[in-house]
Amino acid sequence: MNYQEHLQKEAYSITTVASYLVEIKKFKIWCTRNHYETETIDYKATLKYTKYLTRKGNSKKTVNHKLAILKSYFNYLIKEHYRLDNPAESITIKGVKRKLYYNLLEAEELEDLYYSFSTENIKDPYHRLTAKRNKIIVGLMIYQGLNTNALIRLELEHIEIYKGKVHVPKTARSNTRELELKSWQVIELLEYIKEVREEIKERKHIESERLFIPNNARLGNTILAIIKKLKKYNQKVENVHQIRASVITNWTKQYNLRKTQYLAGHRYISSTEKYLTDDLENMQEVINLYHPIS
Repeated sequence: MNYQEHLQKEAYSITTVASYLVEIKKFKIWCTRNHYETETIDYKATLKYTKYLTRKGNSKKTVNHKLAILKSYFNYLIKEHYRLDNPAESITIKGVKRKLYYNLLEAEELEDLYYSFSTENIKDPYHRLTAKRNKIIVGLMIYQGLNTNALIRLELEHIEIYKGKVHVPKTARSNTRELELKSWQVIELLEYIKEVREEIKERKHIESERLFIPNNARLGNTILAIIKKLKKYNQKVENVHQIRASVITNWTKQYNLRKTQYLAGHRYISSTEKYLTDDLENMQEVINLYHPIS
């Protein structure tokens, strides 16, 4: 399997595959000019390549992006038994401005959203069905940290009801993972799959293996409507990204970085480090100091 086939198998988009191939081609040209082989280049030589990228005027963020591509390529070489190590694994350019996650929801606030989401006292039969579907979506957002893309991609085969688990498929930006469901989620999912989903399918005249119906763009609109409803329960609610960031941040308080990385589906540990509570609190203190709320 060549690198292009590897990227395609990993579910990278066509444009991403193309950009990765271009970067690796540039890297190979640099290696040839400097008498290195991609299969044997070591850590020190890889550092030289990093300095070369910096001297060419690339920003720190751009250099880190190119390094991420390089790490991906070395991981491919390891997988295909061309290398035993990844010389770029620990190389990261410091000083890149990090995104600050703020106005996050505590675990108790997230759980309140789930229990506040009513599925009772709804007169219209179809709306009662969709309310039950939507509550399951809320559960997967606040307990498993799933975003819109992950929810859209879920199929029936990804739910292991009797094991109490959900298998989240990988995407171009996330790894696959198997997450435990809460006991109450299992009960509601069983009802949804056996009864509610079947009724929605019949009413909509849809045949699909997707877990949630309707799906794709329409499910995206459904999730926007869910967020609007959640805002009525807690005015702090902003969007799916904020809820996911809250879930991951709360995970960092319970688990070590590696476990949190797995639960979140992050490809790189650096993505998980952004959610460390101490760092977020320190950054918030700086904001409060120089930009106090009037």
